[in-house]
Amino acid sequence: MQNEKDLLQKFIQDALLEDIGDGDHTSLSTIPEGKEGEAQLIIKEEGVLAGVEVALEIFKAVDADLKVEVFINDGAEVKPKDIALRVKGKVYSILTAERLVLNTMQRMSGISTTTHRITKSLEGTSTKVLDTRKTTPNMRFLEKAAVKIGGGVNHRFGLYDMILIKDNHVDYAGGIKQALNAAKNYIREKEKNIQIEIEVRNLNELQEVIECGEVDRILLDNFDFETLRQAVRLVDGRFVTEASGGITEQNVLQYAQCGVDYVSMGALTHSVKSLDMSLKALKS
Repeated sequence: MQNEKDLLQKFIQDALLEDIGDGDHTSLSTIPEGKEGEAQLIIKEEGVLAGVEVALEIFKAVDADLKVEVFINDGAEVKPKDIALRVKGKVYSILTAERLVLNTMQRMSGISTTTHRITKSLEGTSTKVLDTRKTTPNMRFLEKAAVKIGGGVNHRFGLYDMILIKDNHVDYAGGIKQALNAAKNYIREKEKNIQIEIEVRNLNELQEVIECGEVDRILLDNFDFETLRQAVRLVDGRFVTEASGGITEQNVLQYAQCGVDYVSMGALTHSVKSLDMSLKALKS
């Protein structure tokens, strides 16, 4: 797995290539070569800012001579008319970076804003909010970073850093006991230092997992509130519990009040609204 710095640089280069192709012909045809200018990034609605550090890397990749002054950092609450940053240098470079900076920051800020709102709603409970793998291809590392900025917790990054035995795995393996035994044998044989989580669909499956033991986390999928409370009582603190399935911003507190350690929400990343902002030229 590449580290985040390498992932970011590859993301930026691929995104710029996608957008620019053989040149920004609008800017090339209308802006005198070498003309310098200044622009500022203006926030247009309330939220939690994310992606500032990424924007700095985008500007640097486009033109290392661009000068960027940051006024608001990642994780700060923002409101309309706030100025997050100002960039100065060649106009062509500013315009080249504009859309990628905005697309990235708007998306990340939408995720951090939603996550922050949900984590605030759970204050007073011990439940934490997890993201999922329901992310935009090749932007997962940015979207998961935005979840953390908003106060959430990252679940596994991909298929490689945790064993998560879901219903299909259980059915194909021939049952819960078979799936768990196979996973434990695999970890021993491959000498992998990764955790095991298993999904259960009802209290009978939960009881079977409890009897088998040797799991790090139990995923309680699509349980109604009463059954979820029963499940938490059955587990009795012996395993980490996670609820998933049908959890929304409107009902997440009710899930948390059932006593689970985590709630996982695909909605953090797959259906958020981007935070509105714009990069506007400063006229000299």
